Amino acid sequence: MNISKSGQITINGISGSPGICIGKAYIVDREGVNLIKRYPVSDALVPKEIDRFKQAVLKAKNDHAKIIDSLDKDLGENLNILETHMVLFKDKMLYGKTIDTISNEKINAEWALRKVSREVKAMFQQIDDIYLQARVNDIVQVSDKIMSYLVGAQDIKISDINKRVIIVAHDLSPADASQIQLERIKGFVTDRGGKDSHTSIVAKSLKIPAILGLGIATISIKNDDILIVDGSSGTLIINPEEDTLFDYEDRLTRFEEYRAGLERESHLPAITKDGISLNLMANIELVEEVVGAKDYGAIDIGLFRTEFLYLDLKRFPTEDELLSKYKELVELMTPQSVTIRTLDINGDKVNPYLTAIEEANPSLGLRAVRFCLENEDIFITQLKAIFRAAAFGNIKLLIPMISCVEEIVQVKQVINKAILELELEKKIFNKDIPLGVMIEIPSAVIIAEHLAEHVDFFSIGTNDLIQYSMAIDRQNRRVAHLYQALNPAVLRMIKMTCDAAKKKGIDLVMCGEMAGDPINMPVLVGMGLTDFSMNSVSIPAVKKMIRSLDTKKAKKTVKKIMTLSCVQDIFNFILEEYKDIFPFDKLAE
Repeated sequence: MNISKSGQITINGISGSPGICIGKAYIVDREGVNLIKRYPVSDALVPKEIDRFKQAVLKAKNDHAKIIDSLDKDLGENLNILETHMVLFKDKMLYGKTIDTISNEKINAEWALRKVSREVKAMFQQIDDIYLQARVNDIVQVSDKIMSYLVGAQDIKISDINKRVIIVAHDLSPADASQIQLERIKGFVTDRGGKDSHTSIVAKSLKIPAILGLGIATISIKNDDILIVDGSSGTLIINPEEDTLFDYEDRLTRFEEYRAGLERESHLPAITKDGISLNLMANIELVEEVVGAKDYGAIDIGLFRTEFLYLDLKRFPTEDELLSKYKELVELMTPQSVTIRTLDINGDKVNPYLTAIEEANPSLGLRAVRFCLENEDIFITQLKAIFRAAAFGNIKLLIPMISCVEEIVQVKQVINKAILELELEKKIFNKDIPLGVMIEIPSAVIIAEHLAEHVDFFSIGTNDLIQYSMAIDRQNRRVAHLYQALNPAVLRMIKMTCDAAKKKGIDLVMCGEMAGDPINMPVLVGMGLTDFSMNSVSIPAVKKMIRSLDTKKAKKTVKKIMTLSCVQDIFNFILEEYKDIFPFDKLAE
């Protein structure tokens, strides 16, 4: 936090949704939810305490249902998120375990709920997947909603706000965010939350600026303070100086012009100025996201994360259950392709019916393909479902976290077993689908040419590649500044992978977050990448950037960048070289 002599305060958080807004602060919070006491409950009163918990859940669930009913059914993705929360109200990991804790430990419902929600949160945070870790917020938000009824706290009533303000809160659930009326709420800032949280997704869909993860916003801001919210850079300015205010008013005007132009041109193809056509695809985790992906212009599904059905069911799904979801997805996309990534999770940490194996560092432990190879029956079940679904559409098979040739050889042996089982069972399936591996571990980059001899395509997963290359935990605020996509070491690994794929004649796609940031496009296009998969909402801005690029100039850009040794030098060079065409959201930073 920086404080100027005039009293202007600047706090940096996480960009939740791009854009700029200027206005007065309106603080909302659930007073009392965090003030939880622990007290014993006698045997005779345990049933009454359990009933009190059930009534709180029922009230919270009914409130949530009213919010869903009040929303426009065309809101698609927002409704899917809220319906996911509806399921969590009766989730066994939260609901069932809280009741068990009240009964077994003979403690009050508030303390039992707090204890269970923290245990579930800790369990999810051990999973080394940024998207799954972001789901922790869903659990916390549902727990807080129930808690507010247990402690009698005043709930947030965003729908009752009747003036143009910027919301300031410790946290906002997707249900809270969905109540926002655009003619009244300019934007919001929260202490909690992250870039890939569902609250961020809702903010982006509403197209209002949001900053999350500020930590100290609610204790630094008073009602009616003047705020500047720069959602593009994650910068919050409290009580700005006059010059700062004028500067951001100008930025706001330019951003609105930029966004209007983006929307007008969103239907245009991703073709460079010199006629090179690029393929932009969508990363999704739910079948319901297909409609949004198509609306944003995705030509294919470049990454379908398969973990969520396993988490929703709280058990390993059957082959037929998996087939049903995969078949629905490919039929929605046909004739376009769907790349299905096999289970990428540290399974024993999530599934309580497995024997727990404690790992000092789960990020370096039994996750993704390692887990699948050790649990071959689970792996074969998923593979069989994928091959069966491939009879109904265009599927590519993607294996995560490959670190050596031996692993992909083992994977292909298991694939052959799955195919043999399908043949013996006389099931309809298609075994002739492209096989790819994720390049997300430095060792895979180094041996990329050897791996290429065993597969049809590479998919560069930059999220993990950056994390493992820089030896940082991207969730750790103390080292998060080192998580830089434009780090020279990261760029060299991407270039090595591109060169290996080209030399061996296999396809290459980038599916990490790096692909969805327009500032990276000159470098990636200059390296020869033509296929990118990203969150759907990023596609229009990336398309606009691509249409402004010349591939010959981009190749020269890469040659120069490869001589630079610092991230900031690379960043500044790109901004200067492309200052006439660069999207507003980076110039505003």
